[in-house]
Amino acid sequence: MHQQNQTLLQALNACVAACEHCASACLQEADVQMMVRCISLDRDCSDICALTARLVARGSAHAAHLLRECAEVCRLCAAECGQHQHEHCQQCAEACRRCEEACRAGLAA
Repeated sequence: MHQQNQTLLQALNACVAACEHCASACLQEADVQMMVRCISLDRDCSDICALTARLVARGSAHAAHLLRECAEVCRLCAAECGQHQHEHCQQCAEACRRCEEACRAGLAA
């Protein structure tokens, strides 16, 4: 169980980092207005992943509820970032997909 949580925590933390980087990089793009939804989802995804990681790490009874929501937000963020050709968006989309899979696997365990 500990190893499974380690894998999940790594995916959650990697997603936080990728989303934070993506949001910051999107703010530097020439057409920031076009990136508003991406930035918004990056921020939401980063926050839910960070909170979920804390609850999983402490073995909270509420972790399962957040894992479901986290998987959904990661799915939405991956879909949005995947629409943009910027390298930071593509990297974020991949981190979000891995995190969604890890959250779903955590729920199944």
